[in-house]
Amino acid sequence: MPPTLTLKSGTAWADAWQRCLTVAPEAFRDDRVLNLWNAVWQADGRALPAVSPVDGTPVAGPPRLDRATARQAVRAALDQHRAWRHVPLPERRARVAATLDALAEHRDLLALLLVWEIGKPWRLARADVDRAVDGVRWYVDGIDTMLDGRAPLDGPVSNIASWNYPMSVLVHALLVQALAGNAVVAKTPTDGGVACLTLATALAAREGIPVTLVSGSGGELSEALVRAPEIGCVSFVGGRDTGAAVATAVADLGKRHILEQEGLNTWGVWNFSDWETLSATVPKLFDYGKQRCTAYPRFVVQRSLFDAFLAAYLPAVRTLRTGHPLAVEHPDDPYPALDFGPVINAAKAKELHDQVAEAIDRGAVPLHRGTPADARFLPGQDTSAYVQPVTLLNPPRSSPLHHAEPFGPVDTIVLVDTEAELLAAMNASNGALVATLSTDEGATFERLAPHIRAFKIGHGVPRSRGDREELFGGFGASWRGAFVGGDLLVRAVTRGPAGERLPGNFPDHQLVPRAM
Repeated sequence: MPPTLTLKSGTAWADAWQRCLTVAPEAFRDDRVLNLWNAVWQADGRALPAVSPVDGTPVAGPPRLDRATARQAVRAALDQHRAWRHVPLPERRARVAATLDALAEHRDLLALLLVWEIGKPWRLARADVDRAVDGVRWYVDGIDTMLDGRAPLDGPVSNIASWNYPMSVLVHALLVQALAGNAVVAKTPTDGGVACLTLATALAAREGIPVTLVSGSGGELSEALVRAPEIGCVSFVGGRDTGAAVATAVADLGKRHILEQEGLNTWGVWNFSDWETLSATVPKLFDYGKQRCTAYPRFVVQRSLFDAFLAAYLPAVRTLRTGHPLAVEHPDDPYPALDFGPVINAAKAKELHDQVAEAIDRGAVPLHRGTPADARFLPGQDTSAYVQPVTLLNPPRSSPLHHAEPFGPVDTIVLVDTEAELLAAMNASNGALVATLSTDEGATFERLAPHIRAFKIGHGVPRSRGDREELFGGFGASWRGAFVGGDLLVRAVTRGPAGERLPGNFPDHQLVPRAM
């Protein structure tokens, strides 16, 4: 019989919340978080109930503003922007560096909030905080050269981001944008991360960073956060449906924009034999349940290699460790080593279960299905947001799993017989952020890689969003606007010489940097 598990000592949501009240009392109340605008923490908005995907524990919900209040917040951010853009760079650098020191000091609390709010295992939650801090320090050290001949935008940068990387994507972007001389506005993701973002924002605001943090529905706040004339740039990370509406709005207005959208990232296998390396890689591809923009949910495999592929893949996927991220045998044990915990909420879990069942009904072949008995749970806990790993062969074309990113621990495999079929299957979603081709032949990789519609392409290794100097973007429908990463992030949120064309994917041009 498996051992009975208990919650690790000192990690309950109530413990994390009490620590937030102690660390940043200006931003937290006993029963809610606050919005920050006009440099004041505001007890406005309608706080919605929320539960943790980890076990259904009630957690802080977003205090949603109405449209009129959001407009006031954006107008106030413009006033902050006009003052901040004239603050000398050495002072901006000092304030951002002090913020990073504060984030590092409270690293474990920020990570614990991520565990409860979005279900990240402890290892990945701490890594999200560390990547934010370390990544921005790289910009602090090199910002002088990046800003040479450049100036802040005419208005603040508006940030609308998904829930999966609150620190290493959203907070990282906010601090670099502020370092470059812009006031910043951020909308908390609807699905989770509000307490973590509130704490991080409070630490930044204490150092004088001109940040605005508001909550609300995308439809309600879009007029203020996307279309308002005060906004100098819109930075969006999310799905294609919402991204398309944002793209239409910014194109109509001629507004600076960075729109990172999803794509079906694929891993091709062609004339390949290094199965030991592939087998060791498979579990890593399931980090955080594939709830990341650079996850690989699709394998495109040469039919004649399918038996060898399965012999490498199936033993690896059976080693995956899932469950409650804070469940241990003894209260003082180390955090459990898990590949992933829950998906973001019970509704998403149901959607994935339904999509898998429908795909099988229509002809997909289930090759692997994990069971709850394989997972680590507390006695009697709510497990409605958990999805065990699934692998399907040949999902039907009518299934969303055939052409869209599932954003959960579901792999699909498509078999092909020719190079033309391989490329067509790898380009199924009209553009992607990353892709990989595993082939023994360097010449084959060099010949096929240029025809794969992904911004980054790995030769037998996974690609990621990257840190510091590494650039990032997407092709096709996976990206609109300026590319980011390295000095491109600074260029995207500053003004350069007259007539400058930014590297990116724009309606009137596509400019691809040399190093990717």
